[in-house]
Amino acid sequence: MSWRASVLTLFPEMFPGPLGHSLAGRALERGLWSLRTEDIRAHATDRHRTVDDTPFGGGAGMVMRPDVLDAALAAVADERPALYLTPRGAPLSQARVRRLAAGPGVVLLCGRYEGIDERVIEARALEEISVGDYVLSGGEPAALVLLDACVRLLPGVMGAAESAEEESFAAGLLEYPHYTRPSDWQGRRVPDVLLSGHHAEVAAWRRREAERITRERRPDLWAARRAALHPAAVATIPATP
Repeated sequence: MSWRASVLTLFPEMFPGPLGHSLAGRALERGLWSLRTEDIRAHATDRHRTVDDTPFGGGAGMVMRPDVLDAALAAVADERPALYLTPRGAPLSQARVRRLAAGPGVVLLCGRYEGIDERVIEARALEEISVGDYVLSGGEPAALVLLDACVRLLPGVMGAAESAEEESFAAGLLEYPHYTRPSDWQGRRVPDVLLSGHHAEVAAWRRREAERITRERRPDLWAARRAALHPAAVATIPATP
């Protein structure tokens, strides 16, 4: 059975969007994964198809109703994890993406307005996920990000499995720099070691560069990597500058 994604949204026409192209699009055509959109508004019960209401306690904006959302979730609920995309959620990590990609698929709830009623989060045990420390107009762009990150890891989607093993976050490090032809461009030369043909030296250079970039740009990742290593090994790694 292919990996299955269900997206609950007020704007089903936003999907598959970019997921219908490139690696994800070809994988979708080949049946390596499937995508279903569930129109939340179809589960409203009044003639105006109302999905939101004013917040208890006052305040600006509107809140999505728990009864409507619960009905939409019931239409797709199964053994797959159900995720609510929200800025207050746990940060999406490559490790979480790998676990999701290794499972049967995901159910993604895309909020709008000021968010959704807290009670449906509790009743449905929704996992809250954030794709970054910023606010979007709705959960749909975040859903596209999460799905793209998962789909590319599915068996048969990427051309070379080792590509996923060497990219950023795979080993707790950011990725090393890449170069291609021409070897001399605008007076900027490719590092000599990459032209040497010595595979061990190339591998060592790439590891050093990955460590340098991680140390400089993501001290949080660098600190986590240091903490995860054996205490004896930690002492040999330079601290964050």
